[in-house]
Amino acid sequence: MTLSFIEFETSSNPAFSVIWLHGLGADGNDFVPVAEALSLPDMRFIFPHAPIRPVTLNGGYRMRAWYDIYSLDLKSGEDREGMLDSQQRVSEFIAREKERGMASDHVFLAGFSQGGAVALYAGLRHPERLAGIMALSTYLPLAASLREDAHPANSEAPLFMAHGTMDEIIPISAGMASRDALANLGHDVKWHDYAMAHSVCQDEIGDIAAWIGKIVARAR
Repeated sequence: MTLSFIEFETSSNPAFSVIWLHGLGADGNDFVPVAEALSLPDMRFIFPHAPIRPVTLNGGYRMRAWYDIYSLDLKSGEDREGMLDSQQRVSEFIAREKERGMASDHVFLAGFSQGGAVALYAGLRHPERLAGIMALSTYLPLAASLREDAHPANSEAPLFMAHGTMDEIIPISAGMASRDALANLGHDVKWHDYAMAHSVCQDEIGDIAAWIGKIVARAR
């Protein structure tokens, strides 16, 4: 693998994998405590560290980022090249899980903020059915191209989206607009919102655990 990562398993023979992408400027350590708090058995969690790259929004400062952000106003343009690069990196992690004996439809793709945007972008375009896609406190990137680019393999993949009503980084209106755009394309989105900022709360952790648990139970 070209990216370093953190990994832990909740049993000696995990039946499902979760590839979890962190937000801008963070690293793979960020969501390890959240995954541990889910208390889900038979899972393998993988937390890649994004590449270090200059971010225009932050004056070109180099930090861990899945793609460049030109402005908080997405109408100013989106980094399609960076998104494609991250999509390829996600595909490599999914391929690694398959090489270890994990079927693609037992692999969840999850992410928070910028990582959640990549999860939506890469997951909906992936040519093999995934177990589900989880996008937290984020938005649908390059939305105009999704109808053309989306792969039918994941047209019915379960989607979980959650957002804070007091999010000061990515306003909940962006998350709701993304939810509606996905619904208009026929995707079944399980939406949750919470009285929180750009973060994760205990109620959200419970809802994530319940969502994953239902998918796992149906697959057994």
